[in-house]
Amino acid sequence: MFYLSFAFSELTRRRGRTLLTAFGLAVGVALVIAVNALSTGLDNAQAKVLSPLTGVGTDMTVTRPLKLSTSGGNPFSSLSPSERAQLRSENGGGRFGLRNLGKPGQHFSSDRLTTATQLSFPQSDAKTFAALPGVAAAAGALTLTDTHISGIVPKTQPQPSGGTPGQGFGGGGFRGGPISGGGPTGPNNINFDSRTITGVDQTKPDLGAVTPGQVTSGHYFPSGSATYSAILSTAYADRNNLKVGSTISIGGKTFHVVGLSSAPLGGTGSDMYVELSVLQKLANLPGRVNTVQVRATNSGKITTVKQEITKSLSGAQVTTAADLAKRIGGSLTDAKNLSNSLGLGLEIVGLLAAVLIAILLTLASVAKRVREIGTLKAIGWSQITVVRQISLESLVQGVLGGLIGAGLGLAAAGVIDAMGLTLKATVTAPAQASGFGFGRFAQQSLAPASSIVHINAPVDLSLIVAAVALATLAGLLAGAVGGLRAARLR
Repeated sequence: MFYLSFAFSELTRRRGRTLLTAFGLAVGVALVIAVNALSTGLDNAQAKVLSPLTGVGTDMTVTRPLKLSTSGGNPFSSLSPSERAQLRSENGGGRFGLRNLGKPGQHFSSDRLTTATQLSFPQSDAKTFAALPGVAAAAGALTLTDTHISGIVPKTQPQPSGGTPGQGFGGGGFRGGPISGGGPTGPNNINFDSRTITGVDQTKPDLGAVTPGQVTSGHYFPSGSATYSAILSTAYADRNNLKVGSTISIGGKTFHVVGLSSAPLGGTGSDMYVELSVLQKLANLPGRVNTVQVRATNSGKITTVKQEITKSLSGAQVTTAADLAKRIGGSLTDAKNLSNSLGLGLEIVGLLAAVLIAILLTLASVAKRVREIGTLKAIGWSQITVVRQISLESLVQGVLGGLIGAGLGLAAAGVIDAMGLTLKATVTAPAQASGFGFGRFAQQSLAPASSIVHINAPVDLSLIVAAVALATLAGLLAGAVGGLRAARLR
């Protein structure tokens, strides 16, 4: 106890130097805490962007996109005969005539549900994927383009040169022209609208194209037997003045809007979602899906599962969390990359500078205490006792500096939180097929291309303990150097 009380007496007698040394160590500790807290905040922000897309890094999306020729000419020339036949079967040949829609002057409304550029495959493949080693669960979905045409049957239908009378319009029939900005050729009293509809396996909501967590208003699909319920995207609902409780017609059936949803950044969101079995029946595609969401048991199994899925389904394209992460950019990613490259360096430089300051101040203190140290040796203190005493004083300074640094670090993190920093996360759209009609009716519309993410600076208790421990070790190191210097004094 004598040596401890003596150390405290010396430290209080030289308050200025004690506080200067402690603050030198505190700066390093505060820098470590602040940089780590900011880096953690950036990690959390990036995880928040990716989490709704990836199921915490274990989800994969399986599709079977068409591989079209981009070298000019017929884009379908690269497809096999079976793929051409399937595309023609699922999309109805692309022609939309008016002959059978009613008598001239009558109002008509018709829907055509097509798979566009995604080939469908058996829904049973979802069960096959679910049985693969490393797979926790799998759920199928069916996304279709609904081309809705309504208006008045014209009294005289336009006939193109060389066309067949009475078959339709716009080159003998409707062939998937643009929906806005000119529209396909046809009578002015006929309206065209295109929207994407996804059939969701409501028995597996966590793996659905829309999840309960994405429903911002209303509720998810009711459990039990299939119902004519629909969940709309907020963007589609706003454009069409729809809300929870409204009704909407799809394929001649009336659906009740039970919820509104918002797609995550970078995710693909449809205009509306209905139950899978209902959409399959409306589109006359029983037992067919064109997307399967697969969840791996852990992230380490993703590569293996991806390879197995590719082998089991010809033409399959598997999108993983890593693929989605590569599409995320913007100032959030720039800040995260900067934090990764400079953060650790700043922490090391800060700690080294703090240790160096503590050592130099301790050596300077020893140099000024030559007479005192000489007196201690004269009254019988050994060199080991002198070294121990100097080290004990430095240890106390280290603990004091660590505590002050922890307070400063917490204050810095609090300032970062109070500033309400925001960064932008952007997502680049995947390449879309082009050069033919269906390209304008993309299978799914991309979610908003950018999002503002709020940054905070959370501080973990273990980080504070580690920072204080580092300051204590720095104090011990400074004390050892200063003590050895004091031991050599005569």
